[in-house]
Amino acid sequence: MANGRPSGSDGSDGNDGHDDGGRRGGLGGGSLLTHLLTRGLVLAIVVGIGYLTRPLWHGLVYSVLYSPGAAVFGGGAALAAVVLWLLPPGVLGDGGGGASRARRRMDGLEDADNPIGLLLGMDGAAGRKLRLFVGVLGVLVVVAFLVGVPAGALEQRTLAQSTVADATELDEFPEANPDNPRVVPRMVADVTTRGSVSYRQHRLGTSDIARTEDGSLAWSYAIQPDGFRNQLLENQRGVLVTDMTRMDDRQIRAYEEDFTYGEGMLFQRSADWNLKTTDYFARYDDDAVEFSHEGRPYMYYPKTVHEWHLTPLPHTTPTWDGGALIHPDGTIEHLTPAEAADNEVLDGQRLYPTTLTRAEMDAMGYRNGIVNQLPVVGAHEDEVEVARLPADADNTQPFVIDLEGERMSYVTAMEPYGADTRGLDEVWFADAETGEYTYFGTGDDTLTGPERAMGIARSADSRTNWGQNFVITEPVPVTVDGDLWWHLKVTPTDFTDVTRNVFVNADTGSAVEIRDDDAVREFIRGTVTEEDLGPIDGEDGDETDDVDAIYYVLVTDDNGEVIERIPVEPGQETIIVEPDDERAAGNETATG
Repeated sequence: MANGRPSGSDGSDGNDGHDDGGRRGGLGGGSLLTHLLTRGLVLAIVVGIGYLTRPLWHGLVYSVLYSPGAAVFGGGAALAAVVLWLLPPGVLGDGGGGASRARRRMDGLEDADNPIGLLLGMDGAAGRKLRLFVGVLGVLVVVAFLVGVPAGALEQRTLAQSTVADATELDEFPEANPDNPRVVPRMVADVTTRGSVSYRQHRLGTSDIARTEDGSLAWSYAIQPDGFRNQLLENQRGVLVTDMTRMDDRQIRAYEEDFTYGEGMLFQRSADWNLKTTDYFARYDDDAVEFSHEGRPYMYYPKTVHEWHLTPLPHTTPTWDGGALIHPDGTIEHLTPAEAADNEVLDGQRLYPTTLTRAEMDAMGYRNGIVNQLPVVGAHEDEVEVARLPADADNTQPFVIDLEGERMSYVTAMEPYGADTRGLDEVWFADAETGEYTYFGTGDDTLTGPERAMGIARSADSRTNWGQNFVITEPVPVTVDGDLWWHLKVTPTDFTDVTRNVFVNADTGSAVEIRDDDAVREFIRGTVTEEDLGPIDGEDGDETDDVDAIYYVLVTDDNGEVIERIPVEPGQETIIVEPDDERAAGNETATG
């Protein structure tokens, strides 16, 4: 008897010492084994389901493996969840068998401060585990922030410095391929192409740039199922390409063959799902390059992986890891960069990820160190940033152009750091096949950037109702006889056509308007003749000048206002020369 109560009066058969020992020590041997087996089985089922559906969690898992901040938070949270799930209840002060716990819960329901919490297990071991887990999450958030911020800055610094170290400086701009000018903007291609095809169960996917079998550049599309039912049951029908190098007589070619795994197909039938199940530890951030080879459609997906650097603090940087080539029959070839370059099917196509190029160029502000680019204490010495484009540019950097020898290149225009700078400081070229970088520095000279070039092109033709009827879009850099020009396109606001091309010299600010496909090629080639050029008309195609001009050279001031509009008549050519050239005497410079 204790305190006047007989032992066992509470129904515990008087063996208090035995029960207390069980509660203090957790579960008994048999109960502990049962607990671990049951919890382990549930955990195994969850892991198994996660593995079968692993493409759904790819982004989360990849971040935990290759992002320091995510590794701390995600890895720590997963470890804490598993430990708390397997932890016996008695370790946290909750003992006794299941029946006694249920009896105590029902007996204490009336007197509980929070009956609902008691019924849901929030006042027992489960509640203590949940509160402990929330506390661990709070600590992990703070630690992840303290790790992630310096790791992010170190990633940018390492990426920028490795890019600069492997790059080659050029003495002059590489020449553009005159046979493959980017004449048709993406918006025009999308509108006109989608309006020229008819698929009842399919639609055209996102457009991208590919090389056709005849060597020209084209906008390419996946012919993918449209609608939920068709995405579940139908297959990608092939790929479609439309010429981007001509305003007139553009060819649209469809290469139709059902893909076993394709775009717009759901779950295990999709290309994305199968890419991730066959190579899980890579990222596929780029859209597919859709193209044809010997009349058959193919898709190529560039791959990116991350590398860990342990000094001065752990951080990672992205790097190219080749790509995956998908055949219509479902074959997926995972290729290293060298294997992709040697693959006959991929000859001439873009292999290097554009998203990786964009990340490398965005990091260039860190090339002189982290402190140099800080907003308050940074000196911003030689700091550059990716040149800004107006919202109506309908384009993003890097620009994809074709250089001499059918070498596709990603071009990024860089401007000096600062809110008021719009001129070019450097122009970077990434080989789309190898990822090798070259760049041209302007030195003390500042070239006109894409935003300024668009303003010059608009002001050069004050007769056009800009914004209401026509817009200037998609500035792309091209090199003509060693000079950098911005190649812009004038289109109606509904993007149904390209009415003319405008070239703006990045050095002099002079502008040239051309309305003929062959003339565009000859201009880029560096020769312009009467046979290559058609007449330059006024707005909406009506003649406004009495002069029989085949095109105009527009001279503008610093504000882009047209100072002089010089007609070039049949039989005349234009030549741009240095001021000390003997041909610069008189008016010969203007008309050649």
